[in-house]
Amino acid sequence: MNRTIPAGKKIYFASDFHLGAPSHAESLIRERRIIDWLESIRHDAEVIFLVGDLFDFWYEYKHVVPKGFVRFFGKLAELSDAGVEIIVFLGNRDMWMTDYFETELNIRTIRRPQVFTFNNKTFYVGHGDGLGADDFGYKILKVVFEGKIPRFLFGRVMHPNLGMLFGQIWTKNSWKKKRKPEEFLGEEREHLVQYSKQIEIKTHHDFYVFGHRHTMAEMNISDTARYVNLGDWIWHNSYAVFDGETMQLLTFQAK
Repeated sequence: MNRTIPAGKKIYFASDFHLGAPSHAESLIRERRIIDWLESIRHDAEVIFLVGDLFDFWYEYKHVVPKGFVRFFGKLAELSDAGVEIIVFLGNRDMWMTDYFETELNIRTIRRPQVFTFNNKTFYVGHGDGLGADDFGYKILKVVFEGKIPRFLFGRVMHPNLGMLFGQIWTKNSWKKKRKPEEFLGEEREHLVQYSKQIEIKTHHDFYVFGHRHTMAEMNISDTARYVNLGDWIWHNSYAVFDGETMQLLTFQAK
């Protein structure tokens, strides 16, 4: 994608909604807040990037999609039908997404980091899981789970009721360890910062935009390149916006 943003239009980025967690009641409150944000930006959004982990667990059977999130889907469909381009990156919690978003909502889905150009500024965008030198064990696990055979077997062996129950139990156990915001570990210990620096040495990009870490962070990683981590919508209600010239990391305050 290489385009000029029309006057008055903007590019938006958000990630880590984790809809479904840690309970239905808490998720529903968050879902309504996200919808309020989407409605608030519809008037000037040229492109909306949703950068992974939209759901806390997602497995898309061939003829079945997970129950719930109808308000979120409805708002995405409304925006897409109105001509707002929406691009979704798959995160580690929703890597088992297939074609539902594309066929039903006309929303492009992307699995790997990708480069976009707006107003001659380049954006290196990805969810962030499995990048850099850290977490070798997860990288192996990701390769296994993204494989066609494990996905096929899960869909054939696990009845949708059982499959979703399994996923919900697994994610609830993981949330027991994450009842407070993630802390920024410092430039030298943040693997996505270091990963961005390594990419920048080889190929220049003006902005490196990631989710995954659940921290709001932005910093210069060179004289001409800036790193942005989008935070999340569990603790921060945060997003980034590019107005054609500058990039800002903001928080949404519902009216």
